[in-house]
Amino acid sequence: MVTVQEQYEAYPYPERDPKDEKKRLITGSPSHPHEIDHFLFAGQRDWSQPLRVLVAGGGTGDGLIQLATVLAHHKRPAEITYLDLSGASRKVAEARAKVRKLDMIRFETGSLLDAAEYGQFDYIDCCGVLHHLPDPAAGFRALRAALAPGGGLGFMVYAPYGRSGVYPLQQAFDTLFAGLSPKERLKAARGLVRDLPEGHPFAVNSNLVDHKASDAGFYDLLLHGQDRAFTAPELLTIMDETGWRLQSFCTPALYDLSRLTKIRPEGLGEAQAMGAAEKLRGVIKLHVGYAVPSEDMRKPATATNRALIPHLRGAPAARLAQEVAQVGTVPLTLHGIKTSLRLPREAAPLIAGIDGVRSLSQIAAGAGMDALTFGSHWMKLERELASWGLLLYSGLGKG
Repeated sequence: MVTVQEQYEAYPYPERDPKDEKKRLITGSPSHPHEIDHFLFAGQRDWSQPLRVLVAGGGTGDGLIQLATVLAHHKRPAEITYLDLSGASRKVAEARAKVRKLDMIRFETGSLLDAAEYGQFDYIDCCGVLHHLPDPAAGFRALRAALAPGGGLGFMVYAPYGRSGVYPLQQAFDTLFAGLSPKERLKAARGLVRDLPEGHPFAVNSNLVDHKASDAGFYDLLLHGQDRAFTAPELLTIMDETGWRLQSFCTPALYDLSRLTKIRPEGLGEAQAMGAAEKLRGVIKLHVGYAVPSEDMRKPATATNRALIPHLRGAPAARLAQEVAQVGTVPLTLHGIKTSLRLPREAAPLIAGIDGVRSLSQIAAGAGMDALTFGSHWMKLERELASWGLLLYSGLGKG
């Protein structure tokens, strides 16, 4: 059997060329500072204070480089510890950081199960790792032990339904390729996947693309020796058992049953409702979100605080404002799902005022709206845009 460590020594994942850092920055969820602030610090973090970060299982460094680059751009202090079992992956991440001259990162080779030995952290990033542990609960507990008071976790774990067809192939390949090297496994598996029947669940799953991108992507998707997925209820259960509480998924609209059906049996709990929504969606392949200690009742940022500074993801504010003013609906394709955002045309001037600098109060004043009118329009904007992860509150660029 090829161990997890052996796999990532042979095929660091995701495959990255450090020279590409000169021409692009890979961004995403979790671990963009705007998102961290929005979900974990109510949009009000004091960014003049150093952010102590652990990137647990950092791989080749996507989350690490995004976080460090954005903080460096805004000249915000940070102490970042990168931790991974794979020396080959660490080498790639270090080279990427060197190209960008990111000097606030301490690189360590080791297991996230020993996370607390490296300190206490305000923010922990753990993406694509917990589902590869023999005992994921042990990983959740280890990260909880490394969290400083008031801190939080950004996570990504696999979800089952959007990965339809993956696990039967993993199991078949595990049976067939016992004793083969990673390179031999890859060659044999590519041939078998190429010859899959057209109706095979994997062949018809258009959500899956990693196997087309690189050898590392193919191996990670179809040849991984330790891989499981969590339904939303399973994820909430393991969090509860290990001292965590789900703060929010990054795109909570995906799990909102009311957006899919008016049917909701009396007494249906929130976890079960999310599970039903996940099954109705059918294409969710990753659960991405933020968690806080189970006893911590803080909430994500909302417009109840008019001093907050909003940020838009996706289309520029001016373009989105123009589209809203003209038709009042905006088409959206996200995570394999197509929908339309219904936004009040009267809110177009508010959208145009979002520049990452002005507060909600300043945007309202600039649009000439009184508090009541602003609140009515902004509430509708927030419900739609924030639910799809397109609106975040953060004072990162303030002052």
